[in-house]
Parts: sequence; C-alpha cells; structure tokens
Amino acid sequence: METIQSFHIIGISIRTTNENGQSATDIGALWQRFMGEGILANIPSKTDEAIICVYTDYEKDHTAPYTTILGCKVENLNQIPDGMVGKTIDSGAYEQFTAVGNAQEGAVYNQWVKIWNSDLDRAYTADFEVYGAESVDPVNGKVPIFIAIN
Repeated sequence: METIQSFHIIGISIRTTNENGQSATDIGALWQRFMGEGILANIPSKTDEAIICVYTDYEKDHTAPYTTILGCKVENLNQIPDGMVGKTIDSGAYEQFTAVGNAQEGAVYNQWVKIWNSDLDRAYTADFEVYGAESVDPVNGKVPIFIAIN
C-alpha cells in the first residue's frame, strides 16, 4: 500500500459501464479521439508527458456506471480548454499493480480482470493507469495501475 498525494488532471471523458463489454468500446473510442485530435498537445500546464487514464465517479462498484477521464496531470485547473474536463484526485491509500505486455493486445485489461476478481477492499473513489515511456514497448510494456483502497 502507498499514499498518493492529490493531483489535478485535464483531459476528455466518457461515462461508461463494464456491462456487456461497453467500456472496451467506449474507452477504445476515447483513446482514438485523444490520439486523433491531438488532445495531449492542447492540455495546458502539464506536469509531464505521461498519459493518465482515471476511473472515477463510480455509481457503486466496477459493475455499475463510472466516468473515465483520459488526460495528463497538470499544475492547476485554472484553464480548462473547451470540450475538456478537469478534476482533482484526492490523496489516499492505493495499491499498485503493473500490467506487463502489449497494452494494445489486452495486457492492461487482463490485469483489470485480476483486480476485479480479487478480494481487495476497494474505495471506488478514483483509480488510474499511467502511460509513461515504459508503456510503449510492444512486448514488455509496463503500465502501472493504482487502485484506491479503504
């Protein structure tokens, strides 16, 4: 377990659910939009170039609707571009997992399946993945996943 300090994120978002594979479609489309529309370049006051994928505003747990935000950590939320959202992720206790392999071929999803099937005492406040320089390796890519716990 580790404590993550609060941070701000600006990016694009979608409300989705894991039911009937809906999230795979919705989040895939969100990534396509993020990459295709050059969202990364338009996020102001980024603290680094890592792409953060946050899962938050859970209605209940991973079986109910939640919001996915795809963006970057930023210094503040003073300037949120049109069509984007900003959110502060509160500090809290997190358990870190690491998806290893090709993210495009399901490495991250496979790690999530393990998390969903674990007996982790999840807080369902905000969970997130970090896509940094290590994540792009097609064979041994590493994507840290941080899960909020009680």
